[in-house]
Amino acid sequence: MSSVPVVIVAELTGRADPRLRRGAPGFRRVGVAMFAAGAAIFALLYSPQAVLPALSAAFAVPPARAGLAMSLATAALAVAVLPASALSERWGRGRVLVGSVGLAAVLGVLLPLCPSYPVLLAVRALQGLAMAGMPGVAMAYLVDEIHPSALAGAVGTFVAGNGLGGLTGRLLAGLATDLGGWRAGLGAVSALSAGCAVAFTLLLPPQRNALPQRNASAASSGSGGGALRRHLTDPGLRRLYLAGFVLMAGFVTVYNYLGYRLLRPPFALSPGWVGLIFLTYLVGTAASAVAGRLADRYGARVVLAGAVLLAILAALATASSSLPAVLAGLALMTAGFFAAHAVTSGWVGRLAHRARGQAAGLYLLAYYTGSSLGGWVGGLVFERAGWSATIAYVVAMFAAALAPVLTGSGRGGNRRAPAPPAASRDSPVQLEPSATALPPVQAGQP
Repeated sequence: MSSVPVVIVAELTGRADPRLRRGAPGFRRVGVAMFAAGAAIFALLYSPQAVLPALSAAFAVPPARAGLAMSLATAALAVAVLPASALSERWGRGRVLVGSVGLAAVLGVLLPLCPSYPVLLAVRALQGLAMAGMPGVAMAYLVDEIHPSALAGAVGTFVAGNGLGGLTGRLLAGLATDLGGWRAGLGAVSALSAGCAVAFTLLLPPQRNALPQRNASAASSGSGGGALRRHLTDPGLRRLYLAGFVLMAGFVTVYNYLGYRLLRPPFALSPGWVGLIFLTYLVGTAASAVAGRLADRYGARVVLAGAVLLAILAALATASSSLPAVLAGLALMTAGFFAAHAVTSGWVGRLAHRARGQAAGLYLLAYYTGSSLGGWVGGLVFERAGWSATIAYVVAMFAAALAPVLTGSGRGGNRRAPAPPAASRDSPVQLEPSATALPPVQAGQP
């Protein structure tokens, strides 16, 4: 006899649902494990951003080439996210997650031991590939294992680990570099991440609710390719993908290379003090939440325009020779960026009425391609023409993010947003949580 009616009844009533509810044995273990995994991955991913000037000095490489330590990792991660998701359908979510976090941590231990810069870049690229299992699979694992009544809290715990890991990795790397050089900086972060990886491996319960492989086959059939084509040929979605690309390109350029400027006169700050600029990321948390509420009330188009204009004006302030003005500009630019990202990522979900997970995946790909490619180009501008030209480049990138506002991106931009749809097994998760996550799951940071 078919089990379909039983499954339907279980989904409707929740009485026979085997997924973990709050308070059930194993629920807390999943939360702590996913927090540790997110902290490990995003500390490893973003910590080199705090030591780029030290890498330039140690290996005698210009800023743009030093920036490849970030660009190669994010590019590899973006390319591998969707394959990692597909792999988890065959091997199991838990296995892919444990392998991803463990391999990334091992490569992190090797990173401060690299004898040359080409070797370091190769390790970073491999690390990016290894890290892809976390954003590509984590949300699917939580949806499979956690009951819908407790899912939002579990996602929130995971997102908190991502944000804390990204921030702690940058701060720890900067402070340790100030004391013992870039090897000490990356080594300290690697030790922290290795500890988190061990905790994750020991705490993560065995997967109980694996998605049948036949569903994976159906998901990878021609209908999936048709959905991708529809998304890529939709003018409104294309403009939003462009916005994600250029927003991240400008944002990463500022954070990658402002440290070089602050280390030089007239500021002449130490690496430890420069590392503290990443505390301004905390502004993004509040800004993204406020942007979401304002978009619900006034429409995405209005809020996106205001957020981008704020980011442009604030970026111009970082050209000042006054440190308070630079820091204020950095904080306001961060707020504008996160607000704009929150609006555009949510707008994607409202435009894509079908296959929202794939639409979100394409936005994620554009977003992190902007980080890798756009950030590298920004480094070339900085090393060849200085900070003023770099800010001109950043302003141009941010201005291009107004495309959905000036040309229109169809439905969803001028009306109140509908309630977010239910979480999907195929939904990629936002890569570093400080802003609203990619739809259909509303959580996350860049």
